[in-house]
Amino acid sequence: MTMQEIIAKIGSGQKTSKDLTWDESKQTMRALIEGQATPAQIGAFLLAMRLKMESVTELAAFTSAAREYAAPVPVPQGLALVDLPVYGGKQDTFHASIGAAVVAAAGGAAILMHGHDIIPKRPGPAGVLTKLGIATELAPKQAAGELATKGFAYLDMALYHPSVAKFLDLRLELGVRNLFHPVARMLNPARAGVQIVGLTHPPYFEKTAEALSMLGCRQALIIRGIEGSPELSIAAATKVLELRGDRITPLMLHPKDADVPLGTHQPMAGFPPGQTDREADLLRKILSNQVRGGQRDWVLLNAALFLYAAGKAVSVQAGAKLAQQALDSGAAARKLNELAVAKETIRV
Repeated sequence: MTMQEIIAKIGSGQKTSKDLTWDESKQTMRALIEGQATPAQIGAFLLAMRLKMESVTELAAFTSAAREYAAPVPVPQGLALVDLPVYGGKQDTFHASIGAAVVAAAGGAAILMHGHDIIPKRPGPAGVLTKLGIATELAPKQAAGELATKGFAYLDMALYHPSVAKFLDLRLELGVRNLFHPVARMLNPARAGVQIVGLTHPPYFEKTAEALSMLGCRQALIIRGIEGSPELSIAAATKVLELRGDRITPLMLHPKDADVPLGTHQPMAGFPPGQTDREADLLRKILSNQVRGGQRDWVLLNAALFLYAAGKAVSVQAGAKLAQQALDSGAAARKLNELAVAKETIRV
């Protein structure tokens, strides 16, 4: 099919538009990545697909095709590796996932965080990681080395899959998200055995779980997370879908499931854009046991989830105990210091 025919199929109107087949979806993704579509066709296709909304098959096929253009991050086998996409950006809360990932790494997990900062008013984790001294410009092989030796790495999508990053950047020009945002979340650069995906938009909740299953993922946690991040709330129960094997199970995870007291939204509050140094200082103090209360509890709750996902704990409650030990023993603070060395020693 030509791009004109593809656009006509999905954009002919609410009553007559049709979903693309698996093969048509893969053909379209290849055409986009290989530059076979004109700028007008790209814009028309992305907006038409946004209005129609992607089907499960389309989401899985788009992701499958995109994976063909970037080799997996070469991590050694045997790592308790968790894929952690962070593409939502933050406006109202701090990046608890950063602190949680460091705690989980101190507890024996390996966390590959990947993202791409594009919206100035909704900064992603890269700026905070940089303030903490953690490298954010790693090539895939270097990220693999960090995962193998230290248990955490951040991978910028622009350095892993430039074509996908280019289409993510179109959000600034088009003013809305496009299909590459869910694709980036499902891309799984290291083909980790476990994926944790945070989402905001309800229509993508079940679709993402089903698309991951179609892609062969055997374990995943899909989270209606805070601001679209892969984070549980400390102020309420969080809706989660757990994919294990061929089964998708709906869950409601409450702070009490990790023996964490129910809090309010106030401890999750973030900082204005441009104040990443303050956020980094907060995370540093949490990891060094200088902060108690809701902020620490929020990090601990999510570290418990990450440790459970990595297979280091049989439940979120057991994961919370491991996370508590990592914080109380100083292991989390030592892990942060270990990771901060990367910025000084690693260059692309």
